[in-house]
Parts: sequence; C-alpha cells; structure tokens
Amino acid sequence: MGKEPLDPLPIPVNPASNGQFKTLTYSEAVAGWPSFYSYNPDWMIGMNQYFYTFKGGNLYRHNVNTLKNTFYQQWWNDVGQPTESFTRSLIHSVFNTAPLENKLFKTLNLEGDATWEAELLTDIQDSGFIADIWFEKKEQSFFAFVRNSQSGELAIRSTSGIGASYQINLAGDTIDFSINPLVDLGTIMSIGDYLYFMIPPYPSTYLLAGEITQINRNYKLGINQIVIDTTIPGTTPITVPNAYFFYTKNSVAESHGVLGHYCEFILRNYSTDKIELFAVESEVMKSFP
Repeated sequence: MGKEPLDPLPIPVNPASNGQFKTLTYSEAVAGWPSFYSYNPDWMIGMNQYFYTFKGGNLYRHNVNTLKNTFYQQWWNDVGQPTESFTRSLIHSVFNTAPLENKLFKTLNLEGDATWEAELLTDIQDSGFIADIWFEKKEQSFFAFVRNSQSGELAIRSTSGIGASYQINLAGDTIDFSINPLVDLGTIMSIGDYLYFMIPPYPSTYLLAGEITQINRNYKLGINQIVIDTTIPGTTPITVPNAYFFYTKNSVAESHGVLGHYCEFILRNYSTDKIELFAVESEVMKSFP
C-alpha cells in the first residue's frame, strides 16, 4: 500500500485472538505509532532501500512480490504445496469536524484506484455500511451513499404501523388483513420495504417477518393483503394469532446516512493487487431536530 514505516516492533494483540500477532510500526514523520501489519517476523532490517525480514530461518524482501498483503509460507494445501498467508487491508479513522454539532454523514468519496468495503459508526448509530460493489466512479473518484442495516435503530427511521387483524396462509408468505373493520395499509408502503411484527404483551421485541414483494387491494373482491419474502436472512415465522405489524422503508430508498457528532469509518479491502488510496471524504450536513 505504501512505504514501510521505520522501526517495526512485533507485539501480541488481544489474548482472545487465538495467539495471533501483529507488527506495530513507529513513524518518525508523525512521531507516533500509526499502523499495524499482519506479519510476525523473527527479525527485521532495512538495507539498500529495501526492507527485509527473517521468518523460520528464511529471508524475505518486502514490497516485491506479486501478491500484496501476503506474507510467508504458513501452511500446506491439499496437494502438499506451501501456501502463503493473506490478510485484508483495514483502515480505521474518524470524521470529526465541528464536534459540538449533530450531523448527518450521508456519503463516502474515495480518492484512489479501487473501491473498499465500508462500515460507519457514530455516537448515536452503528448500522451504516457500504459494500465495495456499490461505489460509482465519478470524476476519477469512487462515490457511494451510506445505507443502514434493516434491523438497526428503527426508532430513528421511517416506521409505520399497520394493525393486528389478519389471517395468514399455510405457506406463511401471504397476510390477509381485515376489510370489515378495515385495516388500511396506507399509501406509503412500497415493494422492498421490510415487514416486522410484535407479539403480546405490547410493546415487545420486534421480529422480522420478511421483505414485502406484493401489495394487493381490492375491497370489492375481499382482497387486502401483503405478500412477503420469508427466505431473506433473519426472518421469524408468524405463529401467533394477534401479532401487531409495522414496516420500515428499504435502506436504499430511504438513505439518511448515519447521525452523530462524529463518525468513525472502517475500510476493508480484500485485493491481492497493488492499490492506492489518497483520501477519504464524506458529504456532511447539520442535523436540525
């Protein structure tokens, strides 16, 4: 990813990490310890503008191999050949301008030659994420807006109630609501929204029923129903006769970003090619309660 900092020092990380080690590096330019590396050498030295390490009695020269983020021969594969150890790149930093103001962090803009997987956390929300395939290249930078996980922080998302008078078909994917008295499904509900339910006593923990795939209404024919996809991860079968239903908007259709005074971001990249990242930016706007 870049020039190796000077004076690396192998240190153990959390004892719960199954004995894995990381290398902590000191940079004289910033007078600090800015980076961790996944390799754990026996000895290291810089010589003739190259960085060398020793591992298991072998000598390795860094930054010259074709597969990046790949260090040493760690184990043997099924056909008896040595396999090198790959570790993803990870960058953890923070947006902290105007720290006393509550803000919405809506986008990420990556100035570099590759996209990264992103996770965003604030002092209020922890559900922001961007997959690497969601970035679009615009003016030589990669741009994407922040999504929220479907089940995260429902209290600060667009949530609408439906009601509790219904019948469910044997397959569990069609919910017929009452017409007399009428349970109005409203006009805000859309295909792709997520349907949740709560069981008595109310309020209780909410459960994901599924993703809405059809909304069918024809009161003259006695039709007032929602069809859901119950195969998505995290769904729970509806087994009680008096559950209360509500729904939330799809995280793509409703992109509010993440709310907070600051925003930590974690970037992950799984590439074995040489890539460069020059800057990470976010479109931020002040939040008015």
